[in-house]
Order: sequence, then C-alpha cells, then structure tokens
Amino acid sequence: MVPASHRLTDPDAFRQAGRRGTRSASRTLVTHLWVPGGDLPPRVGFVVSRAVGNAVLRNRVKRRLRHLVREHLSSLPSSSVLVVRALPAAAAASSGELGADLDRCLRSVHP
Repeated sequence: MVPASHRLTDPDAFRQAGRRGTRSASRTLVTHLWVPGGDLPPRVGFVVSRAVGNAVLRNRVKRRLRHLVREHLSSLPSSSVLVVRALPAAAAASSGELGADLDRCLRSVHP
C-alpha cells in the first residue's frame, strides 16, 4: 500500500502531470512524471480503465502497481507527481513483467 501522504487524489494534478510531465511508454504501462517544485513528498496516482478488463482484473493490476511503485518512492524527486496508466496488456502481464516495464519507464522519465 502507498502511504496516504504519497497518494495523488487531486484531479488537477493528474491533468497537469499528463500535460506537462515527461512521458514514457512500454507494452503494459504509460508513465507521466511532473516535477512542479516545492517541498511536498512525491505523490503517485494510477489510471486503470475498463479497457484493461473487468473490475477484478483492474483491481488486481492496481494492487500490483501499488506494490511495485512503493519501492520507487524514495528515488522520486520531492514534490513530484507520477501518474501510472495501465494499458490493456497489463491484465495478462505477470508482476515481473509489470515491474520490468515500470523500471524501464521510470529510468526514461527520471534518469
């Protein structure tokens, strides 16, 4: 579980990360990283649409992504906003594949 202080719940921040953030994509994920500046902790939000599958599959993908992103929170810049969007291929991907795609995307947006 991602701690409450690191959860992204503001719709405007989701929108800004998508518009102003650096984008990276893989077969299963798309990540947007936006660093607006300030002293807030990094915040993370997830987008898993119905295209991924039914509610059971969407929740499974979200749980896997939350677990994987939790390991990267300390490496994100302060006050950054990370949005992770799952693509339909994420439903069939293993946790290892999701982790490898997430690592690759994060290295691309934040070297």
